[in-house]
Amino acid sequence: MVVREDRGALSAADGAARGSMWHVTVTVAGTAVPDIEIRQGLERLEHEHPFLLAGRYATDRAEVRYWEEAPDAASVALLALQLWDEHRGSAALPDWQVVGVEVVDRETFHRRVVSGGGHRFAPVAAVGVTPF
Repeated sequence: MVVREDRGALSAADGAARGSMWHVTVTVAGTAVPDIEIRQGLERLEHEHPFLLAGRYATDRAEVRYWEEAPDAASVALLALQLWDEHRGSAALPDWQVVGVEVVDRETFHRRVVSGGGHRFAPVAAVGVTPF
């Protein structure tokens, strides 16, 4: 992942050197688009963002899940808030806005999976782009 340093964000190398792994979920929403358009956009995002685990979509919203490495949750949240806008043009993503970001550490994520803490976390092996 290449991140411009002028935004104060961390590069992947910085995160790897002194960071932890964080599970990130970014939810975006906006005016409805054809489902094929959002599906293809998310598939392109998968190729551009190498740590993308899964993308789910409907005609008016989408959710992407991925792992990020950084020293703290605040750094990860900043990167997550920028993800959609940074890839909007190159991945031909809809002009939607971020409506939610969740950042949890690896231990919390795995604890949720083991305890069945919500259907969102159970299909850890489910990767790729699928409808909601």
